[in-house]
Amino acid sequence: MSATAASPPPAGRGGGRAPLTHRWRTCFFGGLALWIAAVLVTYWTNNSNLVPTIVLLGSFLVPGSFVVWAHERYGQDLGTDRIVACFAVGGIIGVLGASLLEYFLLDSSIWIYVGVGLIEEAVKAWALILLTRRIPHAGVRHGLVLGATVGFGFAAFESAGYAFNAVLTVHGISLRDLVSTEILRGVLAPVGHGLWTAILGAVLFRERRGDRFVLNWHVIGTFLGVSALHALWDSSHGIAAWVVGRITESNWQKRIFDFGYLPRPTHNQVVLFAVFSTTGLVLVAAVGLGWLWLLVQQARRDGQLPPPRRRQKPRPELHPHQRWYQPPT
Repeated sequence: MSATAASPPPAGRGGGRAPLTHRWRTCFFGGLALWIAAVLVTYWTNNSNLVPTIVLLGSFLVPGSFVVWAHERYGQDLGTDRIVACFAVGGIIGVLGASLLEYFLLDSSIWIYVGVGLIEEAVKAWALILLTRRIPHAGVRHGLVLGATVGFGFAAFESAGYAFNAVLTVHGISLRDLVSTEILRGVLAPVGHGLWTAILGAVLFRERRGDRFVLNWHVIGTFLGVSALHALWDSSHGIAAWVVGRITESNWQKRIFDFGYLPRPTHNQVVLFAVFSTTGLVLVAAVGLGWLWLLVQQARRDGQLPPPRRRQKPRPELHPHQRWYQPPT
């Protein structure tokens, strides 16, 4: 490991940690208020010119807030220009590369989501390497921050595309579909692209030697692991539908399906599908978060990440006749 791999976070006054700021709160709550205002004004005035404002605010709100949080807490020494480049340029390179490769390489089959996971994680890793190959940083901390930044940039631009598709329907512009799509993708954003690329970026920078990235079995295994999580995440609805069909499908539904028609699901089947698909997403997210936690704990033991901040408990208020007493710290 190079000397820069275990470099401590930027020092603050007196040689300690950098002062902890909370700009991410301003970014999130301010952006959320603007998004809600844009939705309400569009609903009241029926002004379709505001739809791009809703799409951009809703798609970039959660990913951008998480990037600001990661930068101000663990990556202040990386520089704002590097973070912006990884978020914007890395996200655009990722969505463009994934779109081209998926168009030319993938066909509709049962394994399509395996291909999607491999392609999208590969293009995000390539964008991360391309944008950080000349910076003198290594170690898990920098890999986590920069990998998450590229992943959240990808998620933001991808969510903008999903929101744009949701707003355009055969009956015209659907504000309801747009809002529901952005809320759902905003809630799921923290355990998606940003999480997977943060894990891969942490291992890439941990295995980096000087200014050269190393492709070894640790990196390859991590890439295959996050690609598998990605594929399971995308296919969770299909797996849930298959499981529900296997355990609840009736004879009349089989006959209708054999004639080339999709049978109408029963109420119990709809409920089971919701339960199984949600459970699948929760399990995939739990595995990803657990993997990230293990990397963070290992980095803290190796001195590459600072220990978690702990709030000091306030001392008890003393009465005038007790001022001579100093409680133990």
